[in-house]
Amino acid sequence: MNFIFRIILNRNFILVIAVIIGLIFGDYAAYLQQLTILILGLTMVFSTTGIRTRSFFPLKKVVQPIILGTVLNYLVFGAVILVTAWFLMPTKELFLGFVVIVAAPPGVAVIPFTGILKGDLEYSIFGVFGAFLASIVIAPALVGIFSDGVISSYSLFILMVKLVLIPLLISRILLHKSIFKYVSIVRGKVVDWGFALLIFIAVGMNRDVFFSNPELLILISTVLISATFIIGSIYEYLLSKTTVLKERITSQVLLLTIKSSGFSVVTALTLFGKEAAIPSAVLAVIVLLYLLFLSIKMELIKK
Repeated sequence: MNFIFRIILNRNFILVIAVIIGLIFGDYAAYLQQLTILILGLTMVFSTTGIRTRSFFPLKKVVQPIILGTVLNYLVFGAVILVTAWFLMPTKELFLGFVVIVAAPPGVAVIPFTGILKGDLEYSIFGVFGAFLASIVIAPALVGIFSDGVISSYSLFILMVKLVLIPLLISRILLHKSIFKYVSIVRGKVVDWGFALLIFIAVGMNRDVFFSNPELLILISTVLISATFIIGSIYEYLLSKTTVLKERITSQVLLLTIKSSGFSVVTALTLFGKEAAIPSAVLAVIVLLYLLFLSIKMELIKK
């Protein structure tokens, strides 16, 4: 019985079920659309409690991972996504969906999976934190440029403050030792189920695409696989030929390839409508498969 409960409460199982339920009961997703920003805000508050303030001192040790995490997560990942999406996407809304993915901060899964994959946990925390803060400036600029001014950079900046900066600040309060002992009990499940709800909404609102337009799904998957499986494997191979420590390579690969699908779902829905959220819905599936791939690869290497 305990084994069954462990499976049911497993993060990967929950996300897979969210996709399946979205495909089956997607008609109900529209009722939750108005709650997406609230769900994401709450999820971000609990997820960022994994970033401890005291870890950032002395400051000189965090500069390099913060800069590199930002470069990998936005510049390198973004170049691959935007170039391939520009040539493959049939509509502007779908392309803008990829712009939102590039603008999104890294996925919080980077931190726990760094531990699972035996990477440099402290390095990943610094990189995620730096990229989170950078998203407050990068996202409005990026979306403003590619949306041809349809979306005001200022309005998106305010949205980023609400969804990134304010949750990060609130999470500092939850880290107080008198509160965190209770937060730590529910944190993982709040994050897992929060992102599962957002994925359900994105998949459910676009379920007709999943069933009726396999060609479009192949194109979207091609773009996302290029920016995860392919670029991640190339980057890991190139760094393995250098003197960079294996643990640090693992952290950098995760910082390069993992984006917050929940964040991009909400932002795409809010700014550009449900069609623009299709790439983010597919991203949730691709990221899940990629993390499973990395986990299985590590086990095979150990054996």
